[in-house]
Amino acid sequence: MRTVLVTGPGGAGRTTVAGGTALAAAAHGSRTLLISAEAIPGFPAATEPSRVTDRLDHARIDSGEHFRAELTELQNRASGLLDLLGAGRLAGEELTELPGSPQLALLHTLRRAAEGDWSGYDTLVVDLPPLTEALALLALPEQLRRYLRRLLPAERQAARALRPVLAQLAGVPMPAQWLYEAAARKDEELAAVQALIEDGATTLRLVAEPGPAAEDALRTARTGLALYGLSADLLVASRVLPRHSPDPWFAALAAQQEKCLDHWHQDAAPGLPVHEAAHLGRDPEGPEDLAALGIPAPDDRTPGRAGDPWWTEEEPGAEEAPVVLTWCLPLPGAAKEDLRLVRRGDELLLTVGPFHRIVRIASALRRCTVSGAALADGVLRVRFTPDPALWPRTS
Repeated sequence: MRTVLVTGPGGAGRTTVAGGTALAAAAHGSRTLLISAEAIPGFPAATEPSRVTDRLDHARIDSGEHFRAELTELQNRASGLLDLLGAGRLAGEELTELPGSPQLALLHTLRRAAEGDWSGYDTLVVDLPPLTEALALLALPEQLRRYLRRLLPAERQAARALRPVLAQLAGVPMPAQWLYEAAARKDEELAAVQALIEDGATTLRLVAEPGPAAEDALRTARTGLALYGLSADLLVASRVLPRHSPDPWFAALAAQQEKCLDHWHQDAAPGLPVHEAAHLGRDPEGPEDLAALGIPAPDDRTPGRAGDPWWTEEEPGAEEAPVVLTWCLPLPGAAKEDLRLVRRGDELLLTVGPFHRIVRIASALRRCTVSGAALADGVLRVRFTPDPALWPRTS
């Protein structure tokens, strides 16, 4: 399945471009599902896939409904513990979703589209939140799975045979079994979403309205995309004004856009096609308006995720350490003052501006000590020197 994730700065027209992308994919014969949290004029607002055209379905995410369902299920599973504590149950109608629930609802919907009862589509188009939030969301499955492994390690389940005995001694049900089962279920769901994000057929489509603010946002996005190993297949310039107008005020705005677009075509997005979507003079009002924007359909030949962005270089070292291994990561647009790097055990904690990622160090490098790091020409190089106490001897 081809997956296209659509994001951009807030207010740039992400939902409009996502709708246009889905319509174009369907028009090219692809069975397409569009997922969005925002309403799209002329599209059904149902939370289950509903027909838009012969080959296009749309499903809208209801984060409030998802939050209430999840919390109700949690209360049911923890009923024994809640009864022991004398806790009162919360009814669904009194639950108000908490911050973070829209992100979890979107991950749940992606899982359904990837392998649940929504599978079977050729193309999946997802309207993501604004750019920085979207990149953090795409990194969330990997982070949450790490938290689950640390908080509820699988090897601790070896003691589950003792739980019935402990339950009899204590006279109360032990919650550990359902807790581990719930963690295993969540890990399985998150693994499915992570696999979808990291799949080679998944790509990102960026949307921005030409202007100085968008240039800054796209520069930051290049760094985030590189850090998470994501790739973009298209930059859509939204609400592009006509080039020539007798009105001085209108012409000045169009000239500013033109200057920005020239920069995007030449320098800002090397190797990334730029599509100019004309301003309609009003907000789109239905599928016909979205189709008029001319958003190109996803190309199955366009590569998605390139795989692990890290690579290793070897260089000669001193006599006592004959080899120095350098772990390299491209970080275009990154600034040294925004970069923080910490090694903790077998993991590397890397922060670049608003983006944060924890990566597991390659097996050969775990027997080394970090001897330095540098950011030059848009590439981060972390130098590792073999630890004589751990590195295999050659003589």
